[in-house]
Amino acid sequence: MIRRIFNALHKTPQANTQDNVPKIEVQEIMQKKSLFISAGHSDTDVGASATHNGKLWCEADIVLEFRDLVAKHLLDKGVQYSKDGELGQNLPLRDAITLASTHDIAIEFHCNAFTNPNATGVETLSRGVDYPLGNRICEVIASTLRINNRGVKGESSGQHSRLGFISRGNGIIVELFFISNPNDLKAYLENKELLAERIAELLKGVVYE
Repeated sequence: MIRRIFNALHKTPQANTQDNVPKIEVQEIMQKKSLFISAGHSDTDVGASATHNGKLWCEADIVLEFRDLVAKHLLDKGVQYSKDGELGQNLPLRDAITLASTHDIAIEFHCNAFTNPNATGVETLSRGVDYPLGNRICEVIASTLRINNRGVKGESSGQHSRLGFISRGNGIIVELFFISNPNDLKAYLENKELLAERIAELLKGVVYE
């Protein structure tokens, strides 16, 4: 009896099976680039506008909503970003330019317009160094909205020879579609949520590259 008690007290402990499980180190993937997104124009400068089926559409309203949609998806994907104003707010261009210049990647959303309502497609305006990203943005938008891909263009290809968001903010201007084209607008309205998610996914990949 005494021996059994002695053996029980001095029994060699069994190895914890958990100690034998290989330990896997989980390395956090860090975001490598800072991101800024902006809505073109403002309450005092509504940008381009067009009337379709009796309703007036303004560029400033469209791109503000789209910026906030992209922001929502970036947040869902865990991407850190800054933007030119809170939800539903669009700061003046001078503020957007200042903020853009402090980030690695800066994107500003716009709508294109032309006197010919058949003009269609997406394009980006930027410095040459940003053409690769601009091209990827154009491809996502063109394929999602099923509109023409007008490609990447230089700063002087816009309505002005110099654009502050590019020349001083080092950013990319994205002309999402032609607000003057009813088919472009319809395609955007039907797919804006999907487009915002795809743009956010693209930008996520870029800031982690």
